[in-house]
Amino acid sequence: MTSDPQRWLWAVGAVVLWLALIALTVWRQRRAKAAARAQSTAMAGAGEGQAVLVAFASQTGFGEELAWMTARALGDGGVGARVVSFNDLDAETLKATDRALLIVSTTGEGDPPDSAVRFVRKIMGAEADLSNLHFGLLALGDRSYDAFCGFGHAVDGWLRRSGAQPLFDTVEVDDGDAGAIRHWQHQLNQITGSVTAPDWTPPAYDQWRLVERVLANPGSPGGEAHHLAFEPVGALPDWAAGDIAEIGLSPRDGVTPGSREYSIASLPSDGRVEFLIRLMRHADGTPGLASGWLTQDLKVGDVIDMRLRANRSFHGPSDETPMILIGNGTGIAGLRAHLKARTAAGGAWLLFGERTQAHDAFFDAELQAWLTSGVLTRLDRSFSRDAGDGRYVQALVTAASDDLRAWVSRGAVIYVCGSLEGMASGVHAALEQALGADVLLQMLEDGRYRRDVY
Repeated sequence: MTSDPQRWLWAVGAVVLWLALIALTVWRQRRAKAAARAQSTAMAGAGEGQAVLVAFASQTGFGEELAWMTARALGDGGVGARVVSFNDLDAETLKATDRALLIVSTTGEGDPPDSAVRFVRKIMGAEADLSNLHFGLLALGDRSYDAFCGFGHAVDGWLRRSGAQPLFDTVEVDDGDAGAIRHWQHQLNQITGSVTAPDWTPPAYDQWRLVERVLANPGSPGGEAHHLAFEPVGALPDWAAGDIAEIGLSPRDGVTPGSREYSIASLPSDGRVEFLIRLMRHADGTPGLASGWLTQDLKVGDVIDMRLRANRSFHGPSDETPMILIGNGTGIAGLRAHLKARTAAGGAWLLFGERTQAHDAFFDAELQAWLTSGVLTRLDRSFSRDAGDGRYVQALVTAASDDLRAWVSRGAVIYVCGSLEGMASGVHAALEQALGADVLLQMLEDGRYRRDVY
């Protein structure tokens, strides 16, 4: 030990400087947290009713950034939002919340971010009754890891087992994929009802020409549904059954309304992308912004902006895997692509619901041909407006419970496509009744139960 006073002074000075730096860091962290709390409190009061809880588990800060962008998007749409970190999230907060949006990062092979370790140990390790909670989850990950979005899926499974109900299916983001993030924004627009919210990350569009548009259900008591086909102005890109098209909408009154997403009903071998789009109308009878333009205003030969986005969570299995396809309305578009992708090996079963058999039996000639060739093993349809029927597609699920269990026991996967309101929840409840809630949840976690609902 030295007795040199000068060295002692240097040592003391170094310790004081180190303590000062620690104090400054702590002060800055507390100040940042206080500012975040103040901003969150202000956002929470921006809309009517209970604010939406926006919780983030972030390792690098990207998840936190998306959480604040989510909150601002809700606020711009007239919906209050309250932002918290998983580090500050507890079961009581979740129990007291009716709607929550969670942005969840995964580190390494399925591990939680450091800020979520306490949540995993204290909250997810215990039982909770979250039956009053409705949630949406954005899972951030990297497909180069085997456990892609592993922690996000773990949170999703825990919430479902705790009784929470999903507002929509988990949105997976591979290494910051801009298209997936736009899909998340699309779900936010469904919550706020916004139709003019700008894209956070505008896509690089290709040009496509409308080559065909046919009214698919003339005389239907429901809304008009149109079969549209577009050919690329340039080279034909590649895509797979289950993928999504983002169509850029034309500016209206100086406002750019962003994009809309549609399930693709065709394959690259068709040489064009095809859609089945229903004309939506507002309460006063005016057509919807996107559907009105695409089904009424756009002329054959006109060119639009569009990009095709991979939707891996709805890609199909191998031909050898039995496939149960369930949908209603224009949801048959995405299911049609999967049937087109199947070979004559069979093992496909379609359960479909619409209004009337006379007017709304979409793609009937193709379905009958697939039945004859063996591509389609079984076809069950219901028509809710027909005398003597009056059933929705979930009734078909219930009626076929024994056969569904047999198919699932042979390794079948279940794909659902169609309307989120009514159909998706009704089909899910019928599947739970037929297969058991635990079995259906396990199928969801194993990727054997997939949905593309909107």
